Amino acid sequence: MQLRPMRDDERDAIARLIHESTNHWYQQAGKSTIFAGDPLNCRVFTDVYEDLDPGCCVVAFDEGADRLMGSCFYHPRPTHVSLGIMNVHPSYFRRGVASALLKHITDFADMRSLPVRLVSSAMNLDSFSLYSRAGFVPKQVFIDMILPNPPAPQPLSGLEIRAATLDDVAAMESLEWRAAGIRRADDYRYFIENRRGVWHVSVLHDRAGMLQGFLCSVNHPASRMLGPGVMTTDAVAERLILAELAHHPNATPVFLVPTNRTGLVQMLYQQGAKNCELHVSQCRGPLPPINGVVMPTFMPETG
Repeated sequence: MQLRPMRDDERDAIARLIHESTNHWYQQAGKSTIFAGDPLNCRVFTDVYEDLDPGCCVVAFDEGADRLMGSCFYHPRPTHVSLGIMNVHPSYFRRGVASALLKHITDFADMRSLPVRLVSSAMNLDSFSLYSRAGFVPKQVFIDMILPNPPAPQPLSGLEIRAATLDDVAAMESLEWRAAGIRRADDYRYFIENRRGVWHVSVLHDRAGMLQGFLCSVNHPASRMLGPGVMTTDAVAERLILAELAHHPNATPVFLVPTNRTGLVQMLYQQGAKNCELHVSQCRGPLPPINGVVMPTFMPETG
């Protein structure tokens, strides 16, 4: 097994690996496939992640068979390293590929004295065990939800929702720093610039012009999700979720809601939200306390 950075001419091969590996696991677990349609739709992962973090995809390569065994993206940020999507080809399951990829990334973070953060499926005990053995500790549980027929967002007195602009980035970074203790301003700049035409970002301000929350979303055949988002209160989170869903009129995006925000969870159930999975945030290293509502996402996994 050789570990090395992904080559640019391997983007299609990595997209096919993501498609096949992920769907295989869900089918083996008796679930519906995650990725429908053309496997090359999954190039959104290689393309977006290379936009954000060039050279930060490590692959495991079988030199004897001249084929990819697995891949994992990672996202260095000023405050942490985030573990992105990891995949191992079904032919190489239980051969130590995932452990080798993970160690490569934790070694990278250790050299920089940074914690490593991730959000993983609570259904996949193999994945959970992999991370637990490597020193990751569960921190928060999230309900994966969909809202098939979202109502129009109702106005909140003294609060204004609008599309984000680049002038909002500094306030977004500051809000997330206070809420979660991390910084990733370049990510939000990338979403708002939206050069690939798949992103939307909503912000919510109070009468004094202070940012009370923001929520991003991606609308692509391989990934329709709300997040990342940070909000000061459950009411702000509900309004932003409904506002962002309005930008996906012909789809049903998934979004992750913290289980300990019971007010928000109940509000969403009353709107008709349904559960579809559970995810757990895990961290290897110190994790600041959460102050407010934090909604992670899988595209991109930079939080």
